Amino acid sequence: MAKILISYRILPAEVTVDLERLKTKIKEKLPEYSSVHRFAEEPIAYGLTALIAHIIIPEDKSGVLEDLEKTLQKISEISQIETLTIHRFS
Repeated sequence: MAKILISYRILPAEVTVDLERLKTKIKEKLPEYSSVHRFAEEPIAYGLTALIAHIIIPEDKSGVLEDLEKTLQKISEISQIETLTIHRFS
């Protein structure tokens, strides 16, 4: 079964958000069919650092992207998410 790797740029709600705690919270809140491949950090400006989350989901489920984005947007420490890339692999 093929899988999809989605990369999101996640902007924290405040400069003071602990990114390590945010990573843990994202892992805990993700739907059971998805998993985090890895995280990266990207300095933005004035002390703000974006979190780049690379998340793996199955290709065969419908509505997965919408569910995943809604889940991320419900986390109070996240102000904005942006889809960077979507790749299919097997």
